[in-house]
Amino acid sequence: MPSLAFINNLMQYQNISINHFAHDCFQIKANNQIIYFDPYKLEANQIETADFVFITHGHFDHCSPEDLQKIVTDQTVIIASAECESTIKDLKPKEFHYLKPGEDLSVDSLRVQAVQAYNINKLREDGLPFHSPQGDELGYVVEVGGVRIYHAGDTDNIPELADLKDIDLALLPVSGTYVMTAVEAIQAVKLIMPKIAIPMHYGSVVGTIADAETFKQQLEGSVIKVEII
Repeated sequence: MPSLAFINNLMQYQNISINHFAHDCFQIKANNQIIYFDPYKLEANQIETADFVFITHGHFDHCSPEDLQKIVTDQTVIIASAECESTIKDLKPKEFHYLKPGEDLSVDSLRVQAVQAYNINKLREDGLPFHSPQGDELGYVVEVGGVRIYHAGDTDNIPELADLKDIDLALLPVSGTYVMTAVEAIQAVKLIMPKIAIPMHYGSVVGTIADAETFKQQLEGSVIKVEII
């Protein structure tokens, strides 16, 4: 069994710590480095200088210049979807890396895979998906401290999820509307088979804690462990 502990809602897994803030925002601490995914609505006690920031796509609740300005310094490396470039070009980090689906990156101690994230059945009024299969929206598989973390970004249960291997922590949306529902996320996590699944994308823009609880309850008794943080 993996080493797992909780201290004031901060999850400790092996040699890293994981905290879930608003929406899809996570903070990871590993190897004396601070990593953020999709910083959004950061509160004062959630702000620390970032060593790395990952941005999955260009929507305001994922690519937020206001929040990025709070944590990005000239020592920060930003890894972002290519579609974010025009929105964040005025920031002054140490480095920008703009990725497209299918691209890999090694930077300092991190190993990064940019993977696809798109909608199958979540459509706008014009019939087009909120997140297009032809777009540059991303999920990320990040290996840090020997732990493989999958941050799904905004996606449905897409066929490409079956290609993800050896995932320790899967951070999955559960709210529906723009992303997979809790029930669809259950189907997705059974493809990925991570050691631990953590629901996200609820409580801010769409979705509630009930979506996360449904996800957890319906996986009870399975080999997949779910933690709500």
